[in-house]
Amino acid sequence: MKALIGTGVALVTPFTETGAIDFPALKRIVRYQIDNGIDYLVVLGTTGESVTLSPEEKTLVLEAVLSENQNQLPIVLGVGGNDTAEVVRQITAVDSRQIDAVLSVSPMYNKPTQEGIFRHFQVVAQASKVPLLLYNVPGRTSSNMMPETIARLARECPNIIGIKEAAGDLVQAMKIIRAVPEGFLVISGDDMIALPMVLAGGHGVISVIGEGLPNEFSKMIRLGLNGEHLAAFRLHYQMMPVIDYIFQQGNPAGIKALFHYLGLCKNELRLPLVPVDEVLYERIASFVNDFVGIER
Repeated sequence: MKALIGTGVALVTPFTETGAIDFPALKRIVRYQIDNGIDYLVVLGTTGESVTLSPEEKTLVLEAVLSENQNQLPIVLGVGGNDTAEVVRQITAVDSRQIDAVLSVSPMYNKPTQEGIFRHFQVVAQASKVPLLLYNVPGRTSSNMMPETIARLARECPNIIGIKEAAGDLVQAMKIIRAVPEGFLVISGDDMIALPMVLAGGHGVISVIGEGLPNEFSKMIRLGLNGEHLAAFRLHYQMMPVIDYIFQQGNPAGIKALFHYLGLCKNELRLPLVPVDEVLYERIASFVNDFVGIER
């Protein structure tokens, strides 16, 4: 397996005005990542609006990304849900020759106990033919994977190699880093605290703003991994405003507005998600226009 250290990006799924997948735009966005220093690609996650894609569309999205990528960057595929048996069915159907790892979100809505979360991922990890990354995002799932549960999974399930930790809680992230075995990847799922997590011993980020500003954001993470914290924080503070902006009215509405301004895709989402309002769009556009680091 290729190393998943540094900056991964959660790819959007671009749409046309009629709601169809815009495959030329998807390929442009993938190329934009490859050409600007991103370390790996995450396909069909939350940012990709995967919950509104049919199984056939998901297959086509993955094929388009693989076609443009041409084995240049590692590929992580999002496969998750709140029905363990269905997640197992989907994971066993994955062609393990095409991807490097699976990112699987903690079950949402039915709010399992910590023991339920453990058993869910134990079964999923056993079924997966490729390494598994856990995904903890309590803001969306309404249940928090505790550091003790994550450490137990890390010790007892060899096929689980890391976690995307998106609780937005730096103290919890540090407890995870302290609890898990050496070599277990602790990856930020929160752009605003990605650099502090790296400096605390984390291994990088799966980012949203990173795909909009791939050159600058991946440079910041590399500086952090190399211990060059002053230079890293200079970039972090420059990008802080736009990190706030792109999440103000939901993800991926904000990052799609940024991509639209850059001319990479249309500003289209699938209901129930809608584009950002005109005021926020102008704030995002103004930031990108004034940001001295961006090459346009």
